[in-house]
Amino acid sequence: MLFRSVTLLTIATTLSLSVFGGDNKKNPKDDPDAIGNRNVGQGVNFYSLEKEIALGKQLAQEVERQAKVVDDPVIAEYVNRVGQNLVRNSDAKVPFTIKVLDSEEVNAFALPGGFFFVNTGLILKADNEAELAGVMGHEIAHVAARHGTRNATRGQIAQIGMIAASIAIPYGWTGYAIRQGAGMAIPLGFLSFSRANEREADHLGLQYMYKAGYDPTAFVDFFEKLETLEKRKPGSVAKVFSTHPMTDDRIKAAQEEIQKDLAPRPEYVVNTSEFNDVKARIAMLHGKRKLDTNSDPGKPTLRRAPGSGTGPADTDDDGTKPKTDGDERPTLKRRDGGS
Repeated sequence: MLFRSVTLLTIATTLSLSVFGGDNKKNPKDDPDAIGNRNVGQGVNFYSLEKEIALGKQLAQEVERQAKVVDDPVIAEYVNRVGQNLVRNSDAKVPFTIKVLDSEEVNAFALPGGFFFVNTGLILKADNEAELAGVMGHEIAHVAARHGTRNATRGQIAQIGMIAASIAIPYGWTGYAIRQGAGMAIPLGFLSFSRANEREADHLGLQYMYKAGYDPTAFVDFFEKLETLEKRKPGSVAKVFSTHPMTDDRIKAAQEEIQKDLAPRPEYVVNTSEFNDVKARIAMLHGKRKLDTNSDPGKPTLRRAPGSGTGPADTDDDGTKPKTDGDERPTLKRRDGGS
C-alpha cells in the first residue's frame, strides 16, 4: 500500500510539473539561446539547400537587371555588416548576399537562398539602427525558415519559369515582388507568404535582433509608425505593407513574446553614429537627384545687382535662360589683384 501511494504521488507530481511548467523547459523555438541548434526550416521541401541557393541567385540577377544597386561603398558596407551580424545570430543555413537598392520606396525583401535587398527608402524611414535591424531580422527569418521553397513545394511549383506567371498580391509586409514606379517587376512565386509564415517570421526575427544585441521593442515601434503613416497618408508606404499590415493582433503578439521569451538586458543597441552617417549620406544622394530638376524650392540662386534685372543670375533680364556651353551653374570670379 505504501509503495502504491508513493507511486501515485510521483505520477501526480510529474503531471503537475508538466501542466504548470514546473520543469522550466522551454520550447526551443521560443528560446533565443537555442538559435542555430533547432529545427527551424524543417518540413517537406523539394529543394535542397544547393538548389535553393541556385534559384535565389537566378532571381537576384533578374532583380539587378531591373533595379539600380547602390554602389556607394560606405552605404553598401554598413548595410551588409548590420545584416551579416543578424545572420550570424540566426538559424539560417545559407550564406547571405546583401545589397542596397536605390529606391525611395519603403521596402526590403529576401529571396530564397539568402539574396537580400534593402531599399534606401527603408533606411531613410527608420529612426535608428534597431528599427532597421528589426525589418532585416524578419526578412532573414523568412529565409531561415525556408518559407519560399516550402510554400513552392506545397504548391507543386517546380519550374522557375512559372514564377513570372504567378504574380499576385502577397501576404507579406516587408516588400515582395511588386510593380514599382519605374515599372520594375520582381518575381513573386516563391515569396507569397501565408499569415502563419509572417507570424513565424515575426517570432524568429524578434529573437534574431535580440540575440544580436538590439532592443526588440524597436521592431514594434517601426511598424506602428508605418501603420500610422499609411492611415494618415494612404499610398505613402509600399503597397505590400498595406496589403498585409502590422495589425493590432500581430503587434500585441510581438509585445507578449518580448515580455515572455526575451529576458530584459541592462543595455541594448538602439542607434549608432554610423547609422546616422549612412542615413545622411543617402539623404544627400536623394537630395542630389532632386537638385538636378527645377522642382526643388530650396535651390539656391544668385541675384543680379539692383537695376540690372530681377531674375536669377543665370537668366536674362526677360527671365529666359541664355544658351551656354558646358556647365550652366553660376560662378564667382576674383577681382583683379586677387581680392
